[in-house]
Amino acid sequence: MSSILVICTGNAARSVMVGAIVNDRRPDLDVVTAGTLTMDGQPISWRTREALRRIDLNAPNHLSKQMQQHHGDEAQLIIALAPEHVEWVRRNLPHVAHKTVTLKRLVRHLSHDRHTPLPERVAALRAHEVELEPWEEVVDPGGGEVEVFIDCAIEVVALCDELCPRL
Repeated sequence: MSSILVICTGNAARSVMVGAIVNDRRPDLDVVTAGTLTMDGQPISWRTREALRRIDLNAPNHLSKQMQQHHGDEAQLIIALAPEHVEWVRRNLPHVAHKTVTLKRLVRHLSHDRHTPLPERVAALRAHEVELEPWEEVVDPGGGEVEVFIDCAIEVVALCDELCPRL
């Protein structure tokens, strides 16, 4: 079973949404979510809950958690929601930087060849050498009204629906 870690800043909106979508689309994968600047043990906000409801998903038992070394070590792929999350991994856990890629870069560049194991296709991206670019960010809805969270959920559904068949 492939193990995937999805990271954002607070593990309260974007990573939760992507985790719920990937879990729904690919129940055969082991998906964990975490944050790079997280207060552990916090439930999702009502805005995230509403955004998930609008895309017919939920994460009723989610509690935020800070990304730790073991999360990175155990994952075959670390999906970041913004370049700043990749940079955080490069600074704090450089030994897993080679498998840390933004969601948007994965959608654009991950091979469709499912006969090649996921770790090999991720390695081919040479993620630790990539110059990060502004287009890679899924904008954080935090601080926005519920409509901003819903827009974010709609954006990540489209991205995940492109990516999930390749995982």
